[in-house]
This record gives sequence, structure tokens and C-alpha cells, in this order.
Amino acid sequence: MSSSDPETQEEPKPTFDDPESKEAIESFTSTKTLEETDQTNAPMSENQKEEEEEEEEEEEGECGFCLFMKGGGCKDAFIAWEDCIKQAEEKNEDIVEKCFEVTSALKLCMEAHADYYEPILKAEKAAEQEAVKQLEKEKEEEEAAAAAEKSESHEKEK
Repeated sequence: MSSSDPETQEEPKPTFDDPESKEAIESFTSTKTLEETDQTNAPMSENQKEEEEEEEEEEEGECGFCLFMKGGGCKDAFIAWEDCIKQAEEKNEDIVEKCFEVTSALKLCMEAHADYYEPILKAEKAAEQEAVKQLEKEKEEEEAAAAAEKSESHEKEK
């Protein structure tokens, strides 16, 4: 058989350059809390309620991000992580604390399969670097404020 046989050809890897994939990756690495993203208290019109019900039915299918995560070698780890998140949300538990172990297992699995999960790992690394920069900036500002305060109190003593 030749390699042009459709049954033996490998499927091309997704590129994730489209806006929907980038949004899914960003939401995965987002640092927003549930309260910041919760919009359940906003009043809805009848049309909005119908649209939301339709969206929920579509979401029950599978989102592109979930399909991607389950398409690689970390399917089981991702499902365990997904289940943990759902359970924590249902019970109003601290997601970070409750799901720390399954999140760590998922991350290790993704790193072991970096050839497939590279787009997610890159986005996560970029988000981590941005968070470190922000923390360093805040630390510098606090140190500058403390130095200014110390200088002012020293001037008053004279």
C-alpha cells in the first residue's frame, strides 16, 4: 500500500491560530476568579434565557478546547481534572486546594506529551511570566513607597 492511502495517513495537528482556540487557551490559563466570571445574577430577557439554554445544550457536546485536551495522551488526566473542578464548583469548595493533585498530574502529563500540548504549555508559560513581572513591579512599588516613607520620617526627626 502507498502512503497516500487515507487510512494510513496521519491527521494534521491543529494549529490553534483561530480566535476561538486562542480564547479557549486564554480562558484555561486565566487568573480570574469564579466571582469575576460569574454572570448568573444579571437579569435576562426571555430571548436571552432561550439563547442560554441553547448554548448549554451545545456546551454539553464538547468545546474545542476539551476535544483538543482529550485528543492527546492526557485524556484520562484531563477528565479527572475536569471532574474535580465540577465537583468543587458544585460544593462551593476551594478549587485550587481541592484539585491541586489532579492539576499537578495533568501538568506533568502535558509536559510528558509536550509535542501535542505545546500550544497550551506555551500560553501557560507566557501567563506565568506575565504574573511574575506584575509581582516584581508591585514589589518595587512597595519598596519605593517604604523608602519614601522612611525618608519622610527621617526628615521629621531632624
